[in-house]
Amino acid sequence: MRGSLKTVATLSVLAMAVATGCTGNSGPTGHSSPVSTPASTGSGWSTTRAAGNFTACMVTDVGGLDDKSFNQSSWEGFLVAHQRNPSITIKNLTSASPAAYAKNVSTFLAQKCNIIITVGYLMAAVTQRAAREHPHQEFAIVDCSYASGCLTKPVLHNIDQLTYNTVQDSFLGGYLAAAMTKTGSVATYGGEQFGTVTIYMDGFWDGVQYYNKQHHKNIKVLGWNEKTQKGTFAGSFSNISAGSQIANSFINKGADIIFPVAGGVGLGTAEAVQAADASGKHVRMMWVDTDGCVAAPAYCQYFITSVEKGITTSVTGAIMSAFHDSFRGGAYVGTLANGGAVLAAFHQVTVPRSVLAELNRLKSQIESGKIRPRTRSPVDP
Repeated sequence: MRGSLKTVATLSVLAMAVATGCTGNSGPTGHSSPVSTPASTGSGWSTTRAAGNFTACMVTDVGGLDDKSFNQSSWEGFLVAHQRNPSITIKNLTSASPAAYAKNVSTFLAQKCNIIITVGYLMAAVTQRAAREHPHQEFAIVDCSYASGCLTKPVLHNIDQLTYNTVQDSFLGGYLAAAMTKTGSVATYGGEQFGTVTIYMDGFWDGVQYYNKQHHKNIKVLGWNEKTQKGTFAGSFSNISAGSQIANSFINKGADIIFPVAGGVGLGTAEAVQAADASGKHVRMMWVDTDGCVAAPAYCQYFITSVEKGITTSVTGAIMSAFHDSFRGGAYVGTLANGGAVLAAFHQVTVPRSVLAELNRLKSQIESGKIRPRTRSPVDP
């Protein structure tokens, strides 16, 4: 195992920087969203433990701590928690391979961490087994739940499931794509046909349809149909060439905005978009899960926005609930309202003021329940 065990002593300066830049929603409204967790008491946080008496521990997936994706966003949540209360000690162990998952969790069990947070659906079995064998140990897992089938019943109440209602922010992404297209065609595709993938595609499709209804347009969506649940999938989350091939097919059919929900496969789409732009075609794309301008900065100029999961916000909330003895397990659902589903900053792309106004109005209507984006995915919250 190639791992790293880190404490907060060397990271407090970085924590303050992360807390400044990563805790809020920098999407359409440009203001911060409050942290909300299922176990939140609503009475504010107060110091309840002696300094150095609480330890939060994270086990990464195989992508590494600086994967510019789930692991990195989760660790930033730890850094924010420490910045909020420096008496919280934070540690992580990186997993060089899936074989390291159980060993790393066991290491933290032996160290008597107050909460152990694991990252991603690949860690579901290890997390569930450890939680069953240690019923008084508090766990949380990122992007995994009983509702989605990632965790299997019987339900264990010492696991906090951190999930994200990404149909909400992807609805805004689809609406934005429809408003920005010049050709009248946009596209989306997935890595594999999982609920955590198709919920994004459902929201994107539905957002385009809503734009069409509001503006009496007929913007087409290539690659997915929410009604039939049929569309285009790469069969991988790492095959970059597949992402390029799919994107070129969409571009040849007239799509000028593409939304890949396929992890690293999206880098192939970015390459295709860059090549198309160099040839005189004005093609752009959206990134998924994290801010594309952070995950793939070389392609930032081609990203209209990113449809994100508010992982940092949810992880911070899970740690703070455990720290204040309000941990209850169950499922946290990230939404536009609580910062757990985020349409990212627009960075290098200019979005017309009229479109920004529409997005802000739609965001408020989704938060209030006036608009309810549809999804047929099994992770539907």
